[in-house]
Formats: sequence, structure tokens, C-alpha cells
Amino acid sequence: MLIRFTKMQGAGNDFVMLDETAGRLNLTPGQYRFLANRHFGVGADQILSVRPASEPGIDFEYVIHNADGGEVEQCGNGARCFVRFVREQGLTTKESVRVKTLSGVIEPRMQADGRVTVDMGAPIFDLARVPFDASGLTPQAVNSWKKWPLALAGRAQTAPVLIAVLSMGNPHAVQLVDDVEAAPVLQDGPLIEGHARFPRRVNAGFMQVVSRSQIRLRVYERGAGETLACGSGACAAVVAGIRLGLLDARVDVITHGGTLSIEWQGGVDAAPAPVLMTGPATTVFEASIEVPDHL
Repeated sequence: MLIRFTKMQGAGNDFVMLDETAGRLNLTPGQYRFLANRHFGVGADQILSVRPASEPGIDFEYVIHNADGGEVEQCGNGARCFVRFVREQGLTTKESVRVKTLSGVIEPRMQADGRVTVDMGAPIFDLARVPFDASGLTPQAVNSWKKWPLALAGRAQTAPVLIAVLSMGNPHAVQLVDDVEAAPVLQDGPLIEGHARFPRRVNAGFMQVVSRSQIRLRVYERGAGETLACGSGACAAVVAGIRLGLLDARVDVITHGGTLSIEWQGGVDAAPAPVLMTGPATTVFEASIEVPDHL
């Protein structure tokens, strides 16, 4: 099967964009894995499919598959690329589009400087909705919120890591570290991602607070491994930092792939305010690729 695609990236988080507005490609998980493969396919952290609106008041449907072929609920950096893609492909002339994802409706908007702002919706703190199994755990109370101790497999001789748990439409576990570059992201990330207390797995964030308006962040993403940037992870980290009393309402998040600007006016009382994320979205190239049928 010959597939036309566009390669895009947002702060180094890279994507294969597929236009399915004229018809479904009906790809299998194996074919998504092939596209994401950096040796035999195109190479990407996620595959993003643009589909027609499925209900009134919506411009498009946005479907996300991780590099492992699994479908997931949300991708913030991908959402920024999404709005640039549909405009560049002539699918819309709007500067702001309402897009349905597996976790709800988001609204990415083009800015005059070429960056894109995405209303990521309000964070979710209800552990059952994350989901996170906290049974039998004793949390550490911090600034009217909680950090949860998470024992990692094979680390019986070490103390549990303390994580802040929330959802940005997808699950996140955020921990504070003194030096993000020295943090055991590649060692602990997989253990957190696949931990039994997260039945749908989780994105593991490692956050270093530089100041009340700046953090450094690395994220081991569910189904993709460590990426150069994670948009929803940046949102989750900032929300966690605000609720823990460490950050102000506007924060620059420095990742290996670039800087994202996050704003949340919810404050420590966890008011249901949306999280706004602003960052780059860049088209890399367009091409076609033969995808094997037997995958």
C-alpha cells in the first residue's frame, strides 16, 4: 500500500501526519509500528491521523497512535502540528479549529508569530479517572495536595519515588529531581510507565525547578520512550508544580527539543481552569512510502 504522508515536529517531538479526510486507511498496529520505525519506515514518536468531523460543532477528529502501534488519548505537541497541517493542506482556512480526540475536544490556534497555542482543557485530579490505583499507599501531603510513594520493581533496597499524579487527557506521573540531566530517566522511566498501579500505563515526567517561572523537563512517554519534548507532559509538570506551591501561573518548560510556554490559572485550589500551551510546529517534508500489507 502506497501512503502519502507529511513529517512534522514540535520542539523535536516528531510525527507522521496522515490525511484520512477522504477515507480511512485502516492501518493495523503493525503498520503504525512500521511507519514509526526509524530504520525501516519514516521514523516518528507518534502517528497522527486527520479524520472528518464526527459531530456538529467539531472541525476534525484527531487520532493518535504511539510508536508501539497503540492508540492513545492525547498529544499536545501533535495538536500544534495538527492545526498547521490542516491549514497547509488546504483542509481549512480557520486560525483556530475544534478537534475531537479520544479524551475530549481541544482547540489549537495559530499565532501571528508562527507558534501555536493549544487549549488542552482542565487537568484531571480524580485518581480513578487518571487512572491510578492508590490502595494501601500513604501519601505525603504537600500544599493541600499529595505526592504518592511508588515502589519500583527491582529496587527493593531503595526508597520509593514520590510522584504527583494527574491526567491531561492522558495519565502522568511527575517527580521532582535536583538535576534533570542526571536523573535516571532511561532506568526508572520504563518501570514507572508500566507500573501495575497505572492500568493504562503512564507518562513518566522528571522535573527540575529552575525558578518559579522556569523548569527543565524530561519525559519517558508511554509507548514511545524518552522523547525530545512532550506537550501534555509539560502541561502536567507545570500543573503539578503550581499545585505543590513551587511555580507561578506562567512557566517556560525547557526540553531537549526546545521551549514550551505553559499557563494555568487554576492555582493551588485546583479550580477547573484550562491549561494553555504555546510552542512551535514545523513541517519537515512530504513524501510517499510503501507500507507492507502483511504487518
